[in-house]
Amino acid sequence: MDDSLTIKYLQEYIKQTDYNPDKKEHYFYKLIEEVGELSEVIRKNKRLEDSEEQTIKGTIEEELYDVLYYVAALANVYDIDLEKSFKLKEELNKIKRKK
Repeated sequence: MDDSLTIKYLQEYIKQTDYNPDKKEHYFYKLIEEVGELSEVIRKNKRLEDSEEQTIKGTIEEELYDVLYYVAALANVYDIDLEKSFKLKEELNKIKRKK
């Protein structure tokens, strides 16, 4: 895999490996599950560099990836371009910050 990663690339990669428009609810529930798991490892502060085995399993890094994965999968099934959404939302945030 190329070292430079874009949101567009991530969405395309996930779309090629895991895309089923009929699984909207499944992707959403998986996202919620992964957020819960992220909460647990954050509470325990389990980090990749702290792991004796140098495995990503059960770390904040792993759970952040899982959350990101299901956000992208949901965006795919709703045909949402996350890069475009990011840019549009940042414009709104800039206006909000000026107030």
